[in-house]
Amino acid sequence: MIINSIGVVDTATQRPCTHFDERPSGEEISLLVIHNISLPAGEFDTPFVDDLFMGNIDCHAHPSFSDLQGLRVSAHCFIKRTGEIVQYVPFSKCAWHAGKSEFLGRERCNDFSIGIELEGTDTSGYTQMQYNALQSLTKLLMNNYPAITKARIVGHCDIAPGRKTDPGESFDWQHYFAALF
Repeated sequence: MIINSIGVVDTATQRPCTHFDERPSGEEISLLVIHNISLPAGEFDTPFVDDLFMGNIDCHAHPSFSDLQGLRVSAHCFIKRTGEIVQYVPFSKCAWHAGKSEFLGRERCNDFSIGIELEGTDTSGYTQMQYNALQSLTKLLMNNYPAITKARIVGHCDIAPGRKTDPGESFDWQHYFAALF
């Protein structure tokens, strides 16, 4: 697995979306944010996460989708329950994953972070295949973006407390970090 000069992972399934911005000039990538997502909530292996990130979700497909009308979000990568990595935004660009956020007193985390979504919920366990893929991807990111250190790998809950809870109590940080350090 390698990352090319524009931030594309060669082994990831590529699904380029338009939900991103340019990073501010000279901005160093220095934060990794772990998220979770499932659409509908708690349902896996549906097309709806992809539809959301690609900007073509049918908000009438499920009653819970009414809140998604007009929402424009993305992540750099999405890791399915099978461990498949899907990349939506090159790492050189700002994916729209963090929203209103702050890390160590600095706002607008999208400007300096990479967002990885895991297919899951706060309370359902993640698969070993997801941990394996996330660990491999994290090692690759840390090698390519050395400002990302253990202290700069966080959950969405850490940069948007009170607003976000993911990756949730079901994410095993100790297990994840054990393969990295």
